[in-house]
Amino acid sequence: MNLQELRWFVALTESENITAVAAEMHVTQPTLSRAIARLETGFGVRLFDRRHNRLHLNRYGEILRAHALRALSEVDSAHNRISTLADPNEGTVSLCFLHSLGEWLVPELISRYRAEHPKVRFELRGAAADSVADDIRVGRSDLGFVAPEPSVDDLVWTPVATEPVRLLVPVRHRLARRKTVSFAEVAEDDFVALTPEYGLRQLTDRLARAAGFAPRIAFSVTEVGTMRAMIAAGVGVGVVPAPSAAADPPDGTTLIELRDRDAWRTIGMIRADRPLTSSVAEGFHRFVLETLVENTTGPAGPPRRG
Repeated sequence: MNLQELRWFVALTESENITAVAAEMHVTQPTLSRAIARLETGFGVRLFDRRHNRLHLNRYGEILRAHALRALSEVDSAHNRISTLADPNEGTVSLCFLHSLGEWLVPELISRYRAEHPKVRFELRGAAADSVADDIRVGRSDLGFVAPEPSVDDLVWTPVATEPVRLLVPVRHRLARRKTVSFAEVAEDDFVALTPEYGLRQLTDRLARAAGFAPRIAFSVTEVGTMRAMIAAGVGVGVVPAPSAAADPPDGTTLIELRDRDAWRTIGMIRADRPLTSSVAEGFHRFVLETLVENTTGPAGPPRRG
């Protein structure tokens, strides 16, 4: 058993799909299968149940996964601490964030930070809100950017920015010439929306409830870019973050301001409720607090524990 095999095992527990994991990890399927077989031989038990040509993590595998995550986190922390000790201004910060924030907030922060710290590298991962929280919790990422605030008690969430949301409609939609609308005016429309684990979908549902209707979700997707493309194709309307949509509006769509009181979201930075594992991550964390939090107006405020 080696660290690489543990990383492959953890990746496989997340998707339970050998083909997908082999492609993601840039190994052949036989190599991955042999690595898992070696782990099972070493522990003397099967870690996955095989049913209908699919893998399903069993109770033995769940035990190993929990310990493997902690072990890999400790090894990664040691690597970061040693690298930082060798050069406090050089190292890697791992960030996880909502896909839509990868279009403006994250690039802006990294660009500004690297202007003063050019040796600092970043590992970036876009994900749904729940996955961002999970990444931080198990130590896969140092810091995250997410909305809304996670309802958990082992993460520290600090509001850093507010972002309006807008209604995106096809250019031939009946409301396309309007500058502002209320959300209730699209109660009878088909919606293109993110899947329920995404914060933007949760905000869409809240806006609809406040307007007195349940949104008719005709198409569920996992990326804001796909949402915009589907709306441009004329199949529905949707709620999108204003900065990303305004920066790169797709042809065939119109962006309309929402008059509804809650047509915005608070974006927060999250970290685990424990010390960060490297001074490099601490440095970026401090930079974000000094750059955004101290200059934020509106509902943003001090750190909060879930």
